[in-house]
Amino acid sequence: MPVVDALPFGTGVALAALLGLIFGSFIATLVLRWPAGRSVLGRSRCDGCDRVLAPWEMLPLLSALFSRGRCRTCGAPIDRFHGRVELASGAIGAFALALMPGTAGWLWALFGWLLLPLILLDARHFWLPDRLNLLLGAVGLLLAGPLLGTTLLDRWIGALVGGGLLALVAWAYRRSRGVEGMGGGDPKLVAAVGAWLGWQALPLMLLTASLGGIVWAFAARQKGDRPLSGRRVPFGVFIGTAAFAAAPLWPLISGR
Repeated sequence: MPVVDALPFGTGVALAALLGLIFGSFIATLVLRWPAGRSVLGRSRCDGCDRVLAPWEMLPLLSALFSRGRCRTCGAPIDRFHGRVELASGAIGAFALALMPGTAGWLWALFGWLLLPLILLDARHFWLPDRLNLLLGAVGLLLAGPLLGTTLLDRWIGALVGGGLLALVAWAYRRSRGVEGMGGGDPKLVAAVGAWLGWQALPLMLLTASLGGIVWAFAARQKGDRPLSGRRVPFGVFIGTAAFAAAPLWPLISGR
């Protein structure tokens, strides 16, 4: 994309950070409201008094800072989750454009912004919504070629093989153990990731995600008496994190 490639380095980083803050505000609202069955569309409202917020009260980070973290009408505290997600989303944009300027960096930032709500929903609710997985996969098939120089065929193979492989693992575990060992959203998330990375980078992503999950499970085991076999692992968190990390790591490892 000539327009984004022509942006000066600092301008690209700053713009990506600003867009990340804006997207982060929506992502935080989605993660807080959707699992509770509340609409994520329409005007933003105070969670305490249900007052419609003015435009100046919806500025990422700044509004909460100016209002000292409370609603100016009822005094209810503003959930700090909003600010944390906005910062994380802004950091995704700035980091992507700082490390990978140009079209590839913008695609990497978009990849991170689409992964972020999935990671957060799985971490908080063990839920990977089909609609978000479908959106991630569709955007990957349509746009992600310049990210790693993959062809559309590479990405279709990545989606089909990645999702099919994880679904097969889940089926084999259920067949042998008689219990569910993996949520139904995990294979769909891997399929969507494959639509971005292509089949070549999938082994790296799956290995990294598996190692992350194992380390987390053992670390969590040290804090309680619950056995690992009975502990739920939000594997989508590790899939999403490993997928985002694989975008810059795969070219380094493969020499592409």
